[in-house]
Amino acid sequence: MTPDIKPLVAGNWKMNGQRDQLDQLALMSKGADAELSQKLDMVVCPPATLLYVATALAEDTGLHVGAQDCHANASGAHTGDVSAEMIADCLAEYCIVGHSERRTDHNESDSDVRSKAQACWRAGLTAIICIGETEAQYDAGQAEAVLSAQLQASVPEGATDQNTIIAYEPVWAIGTGKTPSPEDIEAIHAFLRNELVERLQGPGERMRLLYGGSVKPSNAAELLMINNVDGALVGGASLKAEDLLSICEVYRKV
Repeated sequence: MTPDIKPLVAGNWKMNGQRDQLDQLALMSKGADAELSQKLDMVVCPPATLLYVATALAEDTGLHVGAQDCHANASGAHTGDVSAEMIADCLAEYCIVGHSERRTDHNESDSDVRSKAQACWRAGLTAIICIGETEAQYDAGQAEAVLSAQLQASVPEGATDQNTIIAYEPVWAIGTGKTPSPEDIEAIHAFLRNELVERLQGPGERMRLLYGGSVKPSNAAELLMINNVDGALVGGASLKAEDLLSICEVYRKV
Protein backbone atom coordinates (compact mmCIF):
# COMPACT_ATOMS: atom_id res chain seq x y z
CA MET A 1 0.00 0.00 0.00
CA THR A 2 0.95 3.60 -0.46
CA PRO A 3 0.12 5.95 2.45
CA ASP A 4 -2.71 8.41 1.73
CA ILE A 5 -3.77 6.64 -1.49
CA LYS A 6 -7.19 5.00 -1.41
CA PRO A 7 -6.84 1.49 -2.85
CA LEU A 8 -8.94 0.22 -5.74
CA VAL A 9 -9.85 -3.33 -6.65
CA ALA A 10 -11.24 -3.82 -10.16
CA GLY A 11 -12.76 -7.06 -11.40
CA ASN A 12 -12.31 -7.72 -15.12
CA TRP A 13 -14.88 -10.26 -16.29
CA LYS A 14 -13.33 -10.41 -19.79
CA MET A 15 -15.56 -12.30 -22.27
CA ASN A 16 -17.65 -13.88 -19.54
CA GLY A 17 -21.05 -13.12 -18.10
CA GLN A 18 -24.66 -13.43 -19.21
CA ARG A 19 -27.97 -12.56 -17.60
CA ASP A 20 -27.86 -15.60 -15.34
CA GLN A 21 -24.82 -14.10 -13.61
CA LEU A 22 -26.50 -10.84 -12.69
CA ASP A 23 -27.06 -12.27 -9.24
CA GLN A 24 -23.29 -12.02 -8.72
CA LEU A 25 -23.39 -8.31 -9.53
CA ALA A 26 -26.27 -7.86 -7.09
CA LEU A 27 -24.26 -9.64 -4.37
CA MET A 28 -21.23 -7.46 -5.12
CA SER A 29 -23.39 -4.35 -4.80
CA LYS A 30 -24.72 -5.57 -1.47
CA GLY A 31 -21.23 -6.46 -0.23
CA ALA A 32 -19.81 -3.03 -1.04
CA ASP A 33 -21.15 -1.59 2.19
CA ALA A 34 -20.43 1.85 3.60
CA GLU A 35 -17.61 0.67 5.87
CA LEU A 36 -15.81 -1.20 3.10
CA SER A 37 -16.33 1.67 0.67
CA GLN A 38 -14.49 4.00 3.03
CA LYS A 39 -11.47 1.73 2.77
CA LEU A 40 -11.33 1.18 -0.99
CA ASP A 41 -13.02 1.74 -4.33
CA MET A 42 -14.53 -1.49 -5.64
CA VAL A 43 -15.06 -1.70 -9.41
CA VAL A 44 -16.47 -4.41 -11.64
CA CYS A 45 -15.98 -4.41 -15.41
CA PRO A 46 -18.54 -6.73 -17.01
CA PRO A 47 -18.92 -7.29 -20.77
CA ALA A 48 -20.52 -4.43 -22.70
CA THR A 49 -23.78 -6.39 -23.00
CA LEU A 50 -24.28 -6.14 -19.23
CA LEU A 51 -22.89 -2.66 -18.69
CA TYR A 52 -26.11 -0.69 -18.33
CA VAL A 53 -27.87 -3.25 -16.14
CA ALA A 54 -24.71 -3.42 -14.00
CA THR A 55 -24.83 0.30 -13.33
CA ALA A 56 -28.52 -0.02 -12.45
CA LEU A 57 -27.75 -2.77 -9.95
CA ALA A 58 -24.89 -0.73 -8.48
CA GLU A 59 -26.87 2.49 -8.16
CA ASP A 60 -26.78 3.96 -4.65
CA THR A 61 -24.28 1.33 -3.49
CA GLY A 62 -20.51 1.35 -3.00
CA LEU A 63 -19.91 -0.65 -6.17
CA HIS A 64 -18.53 1.21 -9.20
CA VAL A 65 -18.77 -0.03 -12.79
CA GLY A 66 -16.30 0.11 -15.65
CA ALA A 67 -15.89 -1.17 -19.19
CA GLN A 68 -13.16 -3.40 -20.62
CA ASP A 69 -12.24 -1.36 -23.69
CA CYS A 70 -13.34 1.55 -25.84
CA HIS A 71 -12.79 2.94 -29.33
CA ALA A 72 -10.68 6.07 -29.68
CA ASN A 73 -13.39 7.90 -31.65
CA ALA A 74 -16.60 9.26 -30.17
CA SER A 75 -18.74 7.86 -33.01
CA GLY A 76 -18.53 6.78 -36.62
CA ALA A 77 -18.41 3.86 -39.02
CA HIS A 78 -16.78 1.37 -36.65
CA THR A 79 -19.03 -1.67 -36.68
CA GLY A 80 -18.98 -3.61 -33.43
CA ASP A 81 -16.98 -1.02 -31.50
CA VAL A 82 -18.10 0.90 -28.41
CA SER A 83 -17.06 4.50 -27.75
CA ALA A 84 -16.12 5.97 -24.40
CA GLU A 85 -19.14 8.26 -24.72
CA MET A 86 -21.41 5.21 -25.03
CA ILE A 87 -19.81 3.74 -21.93
CA ALA A 88 -20.36 6.98 -20.01
CA ASP A 89 -23.95 7.04 -21.31
CA CYS A 90 -24.42 3.69 -19.54
CA LEU A 91 -23.35 5.51 -16.35
CA ALA A 92 -20.05 3.65 -15.99
CA GLU A 93 -17.10 5.51 -14.47
CA TYR A 94 -13.99 3.55 -15.50
CA CYS A 95 -12.57 1.89 -18.58
CA ILE A 96 -9.70 -0.57 -18.96
CA VAL A 97 -7.41 0.15 -21.91
CA GLY A 98 -4.30 -1.63 -23.14
CA HIS A 99 -4.89 -4.99 -21.51
CA SER A 100 -2.33 -7.49 -22.79
CA GLU A 101 -5.10 -9.58 -24.32
CA ARG A 102 -6.14 -6.57 -26.40
CA ARG A 103 -2.54 -5.78 -27.27
CA THR A 104 -1.99 -9.39 -28.40
CA ASP A 105 -5.34 -10.47 -29.87
CA HIS A 106 -6.05 -7.16 -31.62
CA ASN A 107 -2.49 -5.97 -32.24
CA GLU A 108 -3.04 -2.80 -30.23
CA SER A 109 0.02 -0.58 -30.07
CA ASP A 110 1.06 1.81 -27.33
CA SER A 111 -0.20 4.58 -29.58
CA ASP A 112 -3.63 2.92 -29.80
CA VAL A 113 -3.74 2.61 -26.02
CA ARG A 114 -2.75 6.25 -25.65
CA SER A 115 -5.60 7.35 -27.93
CA LYS A 116 -8.09 5.23 -26.03
CA ALA A 117 -6.97 6.71 -22.71
CA GLN A 118 -7.54 10.18 -24.14
CA ALA A 119 -10.99 9.05 -25.28
CA CYS A 120 -11.75 7.97 -21.72
CA TRP A 121 -10.84 11.39 -20.41
CA ARG A 122 -12.90 13.07 -23.14
CA ALA A 123 -15.97 11.16 -21.94
CA GLY A 124 -15.26 11.79 -18.26
CA LEU A 125 -14.11 8.23 -17.52
CA THR A 126 -11.09 7.20 -15.48
CA ALA A 127 -8.67 5.21 -17.65
CA ILE A 128 -7.12 2.05 -16.20
CA ILE A 129 -4.02 1.71 -18.40
CA CYS A 130 -2.46 -1.76 -18.43
CA ILE A 131 1.21 -2.49 -18.95
CA GLY A 132 3.21 -5.70 -18.61
CA GLU A 133 6.11 -7.75 -19.90
CA THR A 134 6.06 -11.23 -21.46
CA GLU A 135 7.77 -14.20 -19.87
CA ALA A 136 10.55 -14.06 -22.47
CA GLN A 137 11.18 -10.39 -21.69
CA TYR A 138 11.12 -11.13 -17.96
CA ASP A 139 13.56 -14.01 -18.30
CA ALA A 140 15.87 -11.83 -20.41
CA GLY A 141 15.99 -9.17 -17.70
CA GLN A 142 14.14 -6.67 -19.90
CA ALA A 143 11.10 -6.08 -17.70
CA GLU A 144 12.00 -2.56 -16.56
CA ALA A 145 12.96 -1.41 -20.06
CA VAL A 146 9.73 -2.81 -21.52
CA LEU A 147 7.57 -1.29 -18.80
CA SER A 148 9.26 2.09 -19.04
CA ALA A 149 8.68 2.18 -22.79
CA GLN A 150 5.03 1.16 -22.42
CA LEU A 151 4.49 3.72 -19.67
CA GLN A 152 6.00 6.54 -21.70
CA ALA A 153 4.14 5.68 -24.91
CA SER A 154 0.78 4.54 -23.52
CA VAL A 155 0.15 7.27 -20.94
CA PRO A 156 -0.84 10.58 -22.58
CA GLU A 157 0.30 14.02 -21.55
CA GLY A 158 -2.16 15.40 -19.06
CA ALA A 159 -2.40 12.21 -17.01
CA THR A 160 -3.23 12.84 -13.36
CA ASP A 161 -4.08 10.74 -10.34
CA GLN A 162 -7.71 11.71 -10.93
CA ASN A 163 -8.09 10.57 -14.55
CA THR A 164 -5.62 7.67 -14.73
CA ILE A 165 -4.78 4.43 -12.94
CA ILE A 166 -1.87 2.19 -13.92
CA ALA A 167 -2.27 -1.59 -13.77
CA TYR A 168 0.88 -3.69 -13.89
CA GLU A 169 0.13 -7.17 -15.15
CA PRO A 170 3.04 -9.43 -16.03
CA VAL A 171 1.68 -11.18 -19.11
CA TRP A 172 3.07 -14.52 -18.00
CA ALA A 173 1.08 -14.37 -14.75
CA ILE A 174 -2.36 -13.65 -16.24
CA GLY A 175 -4.61 -16.66 -15.79
CA THR A 176 -1.67 -19.02 -15.31
CA GLY A 177 -1.65 -19.33 -11.54
CA LYS A 178 1.92 -18.01 -11.54
CA THR A 179 2.81 -14.84 -9.67
CA PRO A 180 6.10 -12.99 -9.24
CA SER A 181 7.57 -13.06 -5.78
CA PRO A 182 6.47 -10.29 -3.40
CA GLU A 183 10.02 -8.93 -3.60
CA ASP A 184 9.84 -8.76 -7.41
CA ILE A 185 6.45 -7.05 -7.32
CA GLU A 186 7.69 -4.51 -4.78
CA ALA A 187 10.76 -3.76 -6.90
CA ILE A 188 8.72 -3.31 -10.09
CA HIS A 189 6.12 -1.11 -8.41
CA ALA A 190 8.86 1.04 -6.85
CA PHE A 191 10.39 1.38 -10.31
CA LEU A 192 7.04 2.38 -11.81
CA ARG A 193 6.42 4.89 -9.02
CA ASN A 194 9.76 6.52 -9.68
CA GLU A 195 9.02 6.67 -13.41
CA LEU A 196 5.65 8.31 -12.75
CA VAL A 197 7.07 10.84 -10.29
CA GLU A 198 9.88 11.74 -12.66
CA ARG A 199 7.40 12.42 -15.44
CA LEU A 200 4.34 13.74 -13.58
CA GLN A 201 5.76 15.03 -10.27
CA GLY A 202 2.97 15.31 -7.65
CA PRO A 203 0.29 13.40 -9.56
CA GLY A 204 2.79 10.58 -10.06
CA GLU A 205 3.18 10.27 -6.29
CA ARG A 206 -0.60 9.92 -5.88
CA MET A 207 -1.48 7.80 -8.93
CA ARG A 208 -2.82 4.37 -8.07
CA LEU A 209 -0.66 1.42 -9.13
CA LEU A 210 -2.60 -1.83 -9.31
CA TYR A 211 -1.13 -5.31 -9.49
CA GLY A 212 -2.78 -7.92 -11.70
CA GLY A 213 -1.97 -11.49 -12.58
CA SER A 214 -3.60 -14.48 -10.84
CA VAL A 215 -4.80 -12.44 -7.86
CA LYS A 216 -7.18 -14.57 -5.77
CA PRO A 217 -8.47 -14.76 -2.20
CA SER A 218 -5.65 -17.05 -1.12
CA ASN A 219 -2.86 -14.61 -2.04
CA ALA A 220 -4.62 -11.25 -1.82
CA ALA A 221 -3.51 -10.37 1.71
CA GLU A 222 0.14 -10.90 0.81
CA LEU A 223 0.00 -9.08 -2.54
CA LEU A 224 -2.12 -6.09 -1.54
CA MET A 225 0.05 -5.12 1.41
CA ILE A 226 3.19 -4.72 -0.72
CA ASN A 227 4.64 -1.22 -0.86
CA ASN A 228 3.31 0.83 -3.80
CA VAL A 229 0.62 -1.75 -4.58
CA ASP A 230 -2.56 0.32 -4.39
CA GLY A 231 -5.03 -2.40 -5.27
CA ALA A 232 -5.56 -5.11 -7.83
CA LEU A 233 -6.90 -5.83 -11.28
CA VAL A 234 -8.57 -9.20 -10.80
CA GLY A 235 -9.51 -11.60 -13.59
CA GLY A 236 -11.11 -15.00 -13.01
CA ALA A 237 -11.58 -14.49 -9.28
CA SER A 238 -13.87 -11.53 -9.97
CA LEU A 239 -16.60 -13.65 -11.58
CA LYS A 240 -17.90 -14.78 -8.21
CA ALA A 241 -19.02 -12.19 -5.69
CA GLU A 242 -17.70 -14.26 -2.79
CA ASP A 243 -14.18 -14.29 -4.25
CA LEU A 244 -14.04 -10.62 -5.25
CA LEU A 245 -15.45 -9.50 -1.91
CA SER A 246 -12.96 -11.74 -0.11
CA ILE A 247 -10.14 -9.94 -1.92
CA CYS A 248 -11.61 -6.55 -1.03
CA GLU A 249 -12.03 -7.58 2.62
CA VAL A 250 -8.25 -7.44 2.97
CA TYR A 251 -8.62 -3.67 3.32
CA ARG A 252 -11.44 -3.65 5.87
CA LYS A 253 -9.16 -3.87 8.90
CA VAL A 254 -6.31 -1.74 7.56
